[in-house]
Amino acid sequence: MSGRWVSRLIILVYFVIGGFIAWDHGYLGLGWLRSFASAVLAIILWWLIPLGVNLHVH
Repeated sequence: MSGRWVSRLIILVYFVIGGFIAWDHGYLGLGWLRSFASAVLAIILWWLIPLGVNLHVH
């Protein structure tokens, strides 16, 4: 069981470092994060959109 835990930790660290490097080199930015956040909000709170609520993150 500890082997599975260690492998998941290594994968998590790998993706965190990759995300930081991508952010540092301009592949990820606030525009991308805002779009992603708006999409997640729209998926979770979809029932608010027909009521006229704007879920765009500015």
